[in-house]
Amino acid sequence: MKFEKETRHLFQAAVQRRRRIRAKMTNLIASAQKEAAGGETTSAVMDNLMGLLRIHVKRGVNLAVRDVRSSDPYVVVKMGNQRLKTRIVKKDVNPEWNDDLTLSITDPNIPITLTVYDHDTFSKDDKMGNSEFEVRSYIEALKLHNSSLEEVPDGTVLSRLPPTTTNCLAEESAIYLHEGKVVQDLLLRLRDVECGEVEIQLEWIHFPGSKTFLSQ
Repeated sequence: MKFEKETRHLFQAAVQRRRRIRAKMTNLIASAQKEAAGGETTSAVMDNLMGLLRIHVKRGVNLAVRDVRSSDPYVVVKMGNQRLKTRIVKKDVNPEWNDDLTLSITDPNIPITLTVYDHDTFSKDDKMGNSEFEVRSYIEALKLHNSSLEEVPDGTVLSRLPPTTTNCLAEESAIYLHEGKVVQDLLLRLRDVECGEVEIQLEWIHFPGSKTFLSQ
């Protein structure tokens, strides 16, 4: 009888834990899509969800001046109907945002755009350049190495992407293992502006019950 009670308690705890994880992911998705207009509903996204992509927007480098001597920059990230933005950093063309933005991924072929703006109080915010990147190569590295990550030493580079005329990379981008997770560092060159780069890092968030490619 005691064994049966303990077994039932463990089972119930596991069920509750799965429910908490799923609820947390649902809240993340809802938060990621709260500014989207005309996008899919949260339940529809959950049905087709591959996972969540956390974009750590680290910093800007040598951004353009849009005020008298400086700028008040922030970053807007878009993927399909999802739109997220960082906080504003006042009077700094080399801002340290260190903000995490989380996108729900249902189609890895949709490009992600990144635009930098200068915040203005009494007029429309000025654009300070834009960039674009894809997650297909990152996801391919996840698929390839997911089953053998425990055997890979921390810091091992899994893949490298060179800068080309068809992408916005300012330098080679490395996909590597960091503290048991596959991450990708990108230094993105801004377009349609006289100068500026933005440094970001990608991290995948997988959770039980998602339409995951990792088990394929």
